[in-house]
Amino acid sequence: QLQLVESGGGLVQAGGSLRLSCAASGTLFSIAAMAWYRQAPGKQRELVATITTGGSTNYADSVKGRFTISRDNAKNTVYLQMNSLKAEDTAVYYCNGRHPLTKVNYWGQGTQVTVSS
Repeated sequence: QLQLVESGGGLVQAGGSLRLSCAASGTLFSIAAMAWYRQAPGKQRELVATITTGGSTNYADSVKGRFTISRDNAKNTVYLQMNSLKAEDTAVYYCNGRHPLTKVNYWGQGTQVTVSS
């Protein structure tokens, strides 16, 4: 099992920064690939960034060069550092963990990020 709790969202002006955190509990964090997704109003949920257990990362084109995903396995936490925020980054951001064998996805409750222009 993997329980995920996001924090760090809020209201920020365009050009500003935020760091999201996702605290994980359960037994799977160290072996789970982790990711951040987001969902804007009226849009489908989209993948923002992924990180493997070994630390390899991948990003959506829309956030490359601005966002950084990282994980601290000792703290069972994954982060999303978001810089140079734009109004179009406004969304609910969700933390995701995926079991490497069963491919079951685990989700947090989401945290709202609002970027004012």
